[in-house]
Amino acid sequence: MTRTIVASATREVVIGFDQPFCVIGERINPTGRKKLAAEMIEGNFDTVIKDALEQVAAGATMLDVNAGVTAVNPNETEPPLLVQTLEIVQNLVDVPLSIDSSVTAAIEAALKVAKGRPLINSVTGEEEKLEAILPLCKKYDVPVVAISNDETGISMDPDVRFAVAKKIVERAADYGIKPHDIVVDPLVMPIGALGSAGLQVFALLRRLREELKVNTTCGLSNISFGLPHRHGINAGFIPMVIGAGMTSAIMNPCRPQEMEAVRAANVLNGTDQNCGTWIMTYRDYKSAEGGPAAVSPASAASAGRRGGRAARAGAAARME
Repeated sequence: MTRTIVASATREVVIGFDQPFCVIGERINPTGRKKLAAEMIEGNFDTVIKDALEQVAAGATMLDVNAGVTAVNPNETEPPLLVQTLEIVQNLVDVPLSIDSSVTAAIEAALKVAKGRPLINSVTGEEEKLEAILPLCKKYDVPVVAISNDETGISMDPDVRFAVAKKIVERAADYGIKPHDIVVDPLVMPIGALGSAGLQVFALLRRLREELKVNTTCGLSNISFGLPHRHGINAGFIPMVIGAGMTSAIMNPCRPQEMEAVRAANVLNGTDQNCGTWIMTYRDYKSAEGGPAAVSPASAASAGRRGGRAARAGAAARME
């Protein structure tokens, strides 16, 4: 069974088909968040700290950390800022981290100070990226997100996206990197622009699981981009992609409706043993009038910690 191991200094998490769905908190990312970007440039990490704590309290399994605040001289400005952000977050929470950057120098700088076994986000099928990122994966013995696009861009043909994923897995093998350390992002298209986007990704996920035997992830909210009431689409999408074989997603864990869908899918998929996490999270369930269920951060955090112990024992737009 394919298992991707990630870890903080104190906690190990296993991403796998027989594991609870891995929720990678997306909030520590200044892309599209002008206020957060301005704060980080000024050296103000109050929002970063708040987002880190809130996401873990809401049940995030991991946190994605991105410091891409500017396109001006990113090779110079991003490495020290990503290192600073990463160090703040990993000293604040005990969940594993995903190092998110398109700047190779920033990824390597972060790997030098990262505790445990982080996930690199990401590599593509572009030759330049393969030659830059895969040696870092081997050197630091860390897994990587493989995004299914290459020099030709993002194909609307799911067969082409599968071929790119296969190419990355094969090139990784040349470096001695096993398929279990490749987490493929098959690229979820917006359903409002491409009516077959859902069917495409479900078919792709089955092929990735059965043929390449890799774990998978995605930017979850991509599916609902441009539509009203996006949380409803996202919440419906979650159990369907989990059923098709997706094992993680970069998403906002602070959205109760979407986290309920994750936890329910874990129950129905048999990865929440004896419904333990569901019961611990919702035993004090109180429905807010006209709104989603109110779940205390303490309950969600407790359930997240229980899930971490269980794992150790057995185990194109990201919108704000």
